[in-house]
Amino acid sequence: MWMYLGLLAALFLGLHNLCKKHAVQGNEVFPVLLGTISSGFLLLLPFYIGSVFFKEHMIEIQFYITDIPLKTHGFIAVKSAIMAASWVLAYQALKHLPITIVTPIRSAGPFFTFIGAITIYNEKPNTYQWIGFFLIIFSVLLYSRIGKKEGIHFKRNKWIFAIIGATFLGASSGLYDKFLIQSLALNPQTLQFWFCFYTVLILLIILTITWFPNADKRKAFKWRWSIPLVGILLQIADYFYFKALQDPDALIMLLSAIKRSQILIAVVIGGVLFKEQNKRKKLVPLAGIMTGVFLILYS
Repeated sequence: MWMYLGLLAALFLGLHNLCKKHAVQGNEVFPVLLGTISSGFLLLLPFYIGSVFFKEHMIEIQFYITDIPLKTHGFIAVKSAIMAASWVLAYQALKHLPITIVTPIRSAGPFFTFIGAITIYNEKPNTYQWIGFFLIIFSVLLYSRIGKKEGIHFKRNKWIFAIIGATFLGASSGLYDKFLIQSLALNPQTLQFWFCFYTVLILLIILTITWFPNADKRKAFKWRWSIPLVGILLQIADYFYFKALQDPDALIMLLSAIKRSQILIAVVIGGVLFKEQNKRKKLVPLAGIMTGVFLILYS
């Protein structure tokens, strides 16, 4: 069941990435990011209010947000800081790079998770899993060659380094999720609510310094329907992902790889919607990444 939940998370993440590209194109990144996370927070707020005033009903429908100690709040705040940094880098990169370049690089996330799962959680991959992970990395390298034809030189483009940094931080957060869900026994909605709460606080601090005082930047911001949709789709995807992680048999390195199947939506549909270049050539490394994911699932 946890594998199917991982595939559901991948579906909503793929739709989330398409909306995210629409939201940041030619737009101010920080207010877009604040708008998306705030939308997710507002989606979860009724569950928190319901948990305070209608505890038995929320427990019955399995959306009760539990009371947690101060120490646990600290652990969640650390996750918020990691992901806020990852999103700031990722949104900036997505604003300046094609979605058909950004999404495949993000697909290298399972490799970082793979290394962490072996060293931290002692998860033991088999031969097929080794082949699958290295096939994913090789396919991402193929994307770098295609990117040069679009004027994107991976060694000299700062946005490439930004998306690589975002990918590493995102993978670190994924490993941390297993600790939060399994070791601290947090249910998905509790983690999601407080994570959104602390992330909104962090982003408000950043915007207070970098965006609110600047009149030109405020005028450059464009509100789009895709901004709240990004936040809503992300929370739905995270809910399925965290539900999968609740299973003690779930392997974080496999879940991370399964989530990468979202690339099919981003590259195929996103390439058409945003009229990006070299779509057919990108299908070759795309096939490599999908084969890598299949090998992991098959194993």
